[in-house]
Amino acid sequence: MTGPGWRERAGTLFDCDKRPATGYGGMAVTNHPLASGAAADILAGGGNAIDAAIAALFTLSVVEPMMVGIFGGGTALIRLADGREVVIDGLSTAPAAARPDSYRPVSDTWPGYMDVEGNANRIGAGAVAVPGSLKGWCEALERFGTLDLATVMEPAIRHAARGWRVSPYFAAAVAAVGPNLARDPEISRVLLPGGDPIAAGALLVQPDYAETLRTIAREGPGALYGGALGTIAGDHLAAAGSFLRASDLAAYRTVERVAVHGTYRGFEIVGPPPPCSSGVHIVQMLNLLEGWDIGALGFGTPQTIHLLVEAMKIAAADRAAVTADPAFVDVPVARLISKAYAERRRAEIDPGRAGVFPSRAGSNESPNTTHVTVADGRGNIVSSTQTINSVFGARIMIPGTGIIPNNYMYLFDPHPGRALSLEPGKRITSTQSPMIALRDGRPAFALGLPGGPRLYASAMQGLVNLIDHGMSLQEAVEAPRVWTQGQEVELENGIPEGVRAAVAAMGHPVGAVADIAGGMCAIAFAGDGMMTGAACWRADGVPIGLAGGPARQGARFSADHSRHLVP
Repeated sequence: MTGPGWRERAGTLFDCDKRPATGYGGMAVTNHPLASGAAADILAGGGNAIDAAIAALFTLSVVEPMMVGIFGGGTALIRLADGREVVIDGLSTAPAAARPDSYRPVSDTWPGYMDVEGNANRIGAGAVAVPGSLKGWCEALERFGTLDLATVMEPAIRHAARGWRVSPYFAAAVAAVGPNLARDPEISRVLLPGGDPIAAGALLVQPDYAETLRTIAREGPGALYGGALGTIAGDHLAAAGSFLRASDLAAYRTVERVAVHGTYRGFEIVGPPPPCSSGVHIVQMLNLLEGWDIGALGFGTPQTIHLLVEAMKIAAADRAAVTADPAFVDVPVARLISKAYAERRRAEIDPGRAGVFPSRAGSNESPNTTHVTVADGRGNIVSSTQTINSVFGARIMIPGTGIIPNNYMYLFDPHPGRALSLEPGKRITSTQSPMIALRDGRPAFALGLPGGPRLYASAMQGLVNLIDHGMSLQEAVEAPRVWTQGQEVELENGIPEGVRAAVAAMGHPVGAVADIAGGMCAIAFAGDGMMTGAACWRADGVPIGLAGGPARQGARFSADHSRHLVP
């Protein structure tokens, strides 16, 4: 299991920064302790995994507003206790006023291919697409939850109204984009008090957003999609130069989709279909890797890394060519996930030398995303990835609401005539990877993470770590990662220099990076009902498990009669 430069200590390959949690009554793993706490509170009060996941997402919109919000988009993979699977596509769409030539591209080649004049598709009102997150959350709760909207929103409202202490991770995010935030008076008032980025440890109170959440708790998602809140948002954005109108909000619909299924070494792999590229291309990459004994080659060896990145190159080339909104592009899902197609493409991989797989692969999808993985003791599981795309989205705030809009227009190709080109009503294409793995028809693992274009390859590596390398869940989420789309191969700093040199000697251009993608949130399921939850060092993630339960039937309360006599 070891390669050049790896340290083997007490049977492990590397140190884990965090520790897992265990439980029997439920497990919640999110990238903020207050969100995990909100989910655990709901589970402890009798709610199911769907109730808990939605409570966590609303809370994350308060405590991780640089990553997620009600004006964003996302995907939820839900497995119900009876075995049914549902994918709720709440991804953002292009406004009706948008056109393929709405922006002026500054380059026809990479890098810079997706950029436009004035950064109009990246910063400000012109970058805002129609949000789907709030509708998706509320529909999941209404259809599969057991609690009312006001109950699951209570933790988020409380934290927004009373305030919460800023983490160093959050403070660093504010400081990183401070100059952009300073351009908008409303968001700078909240996040740049006195003109300086809010400091770690400061109490962040969001009264406007608390009131917005109270309105939604009373009125439901219709407050935004066709109601007064939507009119306020639409009118402000339109006046500021957005393509979005209140009518776009009123017309927005989620889409229920059928999950993609594949197999890998006896496990059934389940993920979302297009316009999410993860289900298709994770299954594709695993199919390619199945031709080699990855476990025998060892974790982190040059040979294993080489095969991983060759599979990534092929998947990235296919993703760029054909994967987009299936309402606009015919995506050959069955072919891409077939074992026969993998066998044909596998023959193109030289086990000892880097290959060239031509691709226009590239993406503006931001790594600044969030993920929740939640399970209850009844058998319900939610794996959901949500985002406003770039850190703090469009880097503006709608006055009086506390809402930070997405900048999802940055994901559309500004050049007409391409698979990802901008068209009215088109859904963005995403690498969001909420995944579930089954063994003998029973859940084995559920996981997901933030990470933009690096996301789906990282989720694939998490599955390989668990299935091929037999890692513990904590090791699997924290293990050093690799990534490429055909350009330079990124290797996390945790991969030793000797390994990097050996990979380079195989013909790969190699670069060392601090981290690849974001904080993975995972749950492993044991046959006796025990669940293990793990979050990794790349974010503020925390797992919280429930155990214990009600008193044994027949147990009686015994009073001290000597002190409680009735005269």
